[in-house]
Amino acid sequence: MTEVHTSMPPALRQALDLLVDPPENPDVSKGYLDLLSTWPDADDTLPKNTGAIQAAWESPMGSLLYDHAQDISRRLIRAWQFPVDWLNIPPGGTALDVGSGPGNVTASLARAAGRGGLALGVDISEPMLVRAVRAQSGARVGFIRADAQRLPLRDNTVDAVVSLGMLQLIPNPSAALAEMARVLRPGGRLMIMAPIFGNMARFRRNVSNVGVYVFHNDEIGDILEDNGFATVRVKNFGNLQWVRGKRG
Repeated sequence: MTEVHTSMPPALRQALDLLVDPPENPDVSKGYLDLLSTWPDADDTLPKNTGAIQAAWESPMGSLLYDHAQDISRRLIRAWQFPVDWLNIPPGGTALDVGSGPGNVTASLARAAGRGGLALGVDISEPMLVRAVRAQSGARVGFIRADAQRLPLRDNTVDAVVSLGMLQLIPNPSAALAEMARVLRPGGRLMIMAPIFGNMARFRRNVSNVGVYVFHNDEIGDILEDNGFATVRVKNFGNLQWVRGKRG
């Protein structure tokens, strides 16, 4: 145990100290900490997204296309600009990126946290995590394979949480938002970006054939308020919605 622990990348070694149930033999063979392979029973109790979109993101080609599409979108589309300064991550703080994909947002959180800070990206897709590790992992950036519906971190362990463009792919987004609230310290800030469909949401609650959850305009903000967030702010750019909240 000691030998494995000390040979781990520094960011993942720090992450072990934040976990609810650290594994005795951490699997970091692919550069990320794989907790789904060590928690098979717990994972089996969670609903799965088996839709076409999730399947695409979990394929090597899909993760590559997503990576490039996201990079172009961030350069050209105002709605995708990430206001990291608003998160107010304290120097040396800890930030969590839920649904981290290729890891570029995770890396920006580490830069915002500064020297001594830590940014962890959580994703369920192995191809996405492989790309993230290759492009973004470092002494202060680490990646974990886990389910957003049951985050592996202890209560009140992170200073900021973000989740950009992935909440709609989670079978139970309410559970994921509750988990984000649980791991966030009081006073910490959370930022969500997800597609919405306004009044159409009541007719298309769950597009089951492709695996996308459909939010109405106020849904994400209402869930956050139910989980103890204060001063929730919502801003729409067409069918994209930014939601910000501070945990009370």
